[in-house]
Amino acid sequence: MYKIYLFPLLFLFSFFTACGTNNDSVAPDTTYTNVTFHSDVCDQIIDKHYYEVCYSYQNKGALFVAYTLDGTLVNDPNIDERLSFYEETQIPLEYRSDSDDYTGSGYDRGHMASDASFDYNEAALYSVYSMANIVPQNPDVNRYSWIDTEYLEREKAESFGRVSVVIAIIYGDNPRRIGENDIAVPNGFYKKLYNNDKGYEACYYYENIPYDTSSDTIEEHMVSCNYFPFY
Repeated sequence: MYKIYLFPLLFLFSFFTACGTNNDSVAPDTTYTNVTFHSDVCDQIIDKHYYEVCYSYQNKGALFVAYTLDGTLVNDPNIDERLSFYEETQIPLEYRSDSDDYTGSGYDRGHMASDASFDYNEAALYSVYSMANIVPQNPDVNRYSWIDTEYLEREKAESFGRVSVVIAIIYGDNPRRIGENDIAVPNGFYKKLYNNDKGYEACYYYENIPYDTSSDTIEEHMVSCNYFPFY
């Protein structure tokens, strides 16, 4: 069983930006971040070129998603078309989720790497419709509350030139499951935004529950960045 603990961020990940990436293998317009996860955390690390997913076979969903946004790209040119979700073929068939698992479940297909932050070219937008990047979100979270952090990450990317993002998906010991593939429903979502050169970091936590969307604000979800969820 995965359990939720709190440990200092230093002991969880080592994050390495793309400055050391071989430019022959990464297109110039990408916002790719090279992330090294602890080997005992992820069942599989899925490289989607624009972001990485630390994936859990037990939960059939992401544990962590990490990426860096380029401020010159996030709001240009803004492709209006939204695509169809697709199964992630990098994942063994028995551990995949499917878009149909969400039908009638009461949960939205929640993007972790958001479509609006990656709609600057067709390849980037297509990448975020992988089901490896999708987890069950309460409609109030997906459509109203969590979206505030997605606006903020684009704003900070434009302001600083670049912002890095790490999202932790929090599961309980015995999570509710949906669909034919028994997809685990998270308890909540934790997002960290940071730019080390600018000395900026901000962290937010959202429970996966209904909210009063008329009064909910992003400030109510701000939490300390001194600790980070660990499984």
